[in-house]
Amino acid sequence: MLRTVHAARYVLPFREGGSVPALIEADDLGMYVVKLRGAGQGAKALVAELVSGELARALGLSVPEIVLVDLDRALSESEPDPEICIPLEASAGVNVGLDYLPGSITFDPLVGPLPDATTASRIVLFDAFVMNVDRTPRNPNLLTWHSRLWLIDHGASLYFHHGWGPNDTRDGLDDPFAEVASHVLLKWANELSAAAGHLRATFTDALLEKVVANIPGGFLEPWGENASDGAHRAAYVAWLRARVQALPRFLEEATRAHALLV
Repeated sequence: MLRTVHAARYVLPFREGGSVPALIEADDLGMYVVKLRGAGQGAKALVAELVSGELARALGLSVPEIVLVDLDRALSESEPDPEICIPLEASAGVNVGLDYLPGSITFDPLVGPLPDATTASRIVLFDAFVMNVDRTPRNPNLLTWHSRLWLIDHGASLYFHHGWGPNDTRDGLDDPFAEVASHVLLKWANELSAAAGHLRATFTDALLEKVVANIPGGFLEPWGENASDGAHRAAYVAWLRARVQALPRFLEEATRAHALLV
């Protein structure tokens, strides 16, 4: 289960990202980059952040700790900018936060440090699995901290769920993910087959169910009169399970794209 912390102090906004992230100090004295449920992309971006982040962690990739952040409506009163104040006010209740990494810098492939082949391959194939379109040279969403690469901002992944419903829960599961050709780490992904084996062995049904169980019920938007939270969670698990079975399709696409670079 994810930890829940309570927002004690609003520090400052990060004026990039569709979820208008804010730096928050919590009652455990930790600092968190909080993705707001009341921002433009809504709760589904937070579901993607939580599910993708915990799946990446299960693969052994470095992801800041993800916590649930309870935010009081009163915190919005300290922000005079309506662009920030309005989503803060609309996000009263549970949101998603990532542990703040002080002193971290955005990964730059021209500066390094460069990833080893194992790490690069696992990140590339993981992003193909969750269909993360947001790991490009222009916007890598990778931080360098203590000589390691850290994965952040997965709100654009799992984009299939923005249009799905109880009758079309298989949308996109066999997508080969041609966007992998633009991945910032593809050049160094020389061990894609090994990464595929690692992913298949790691993403068991038990793990998928455990990760999906972390989604707060309030993040699961209504699907109709007869669709329960349980049915909604089961649909996520079924999609992820089927995506594992579709691994040969996006592995082939990633391998082809990598071959064009070398």
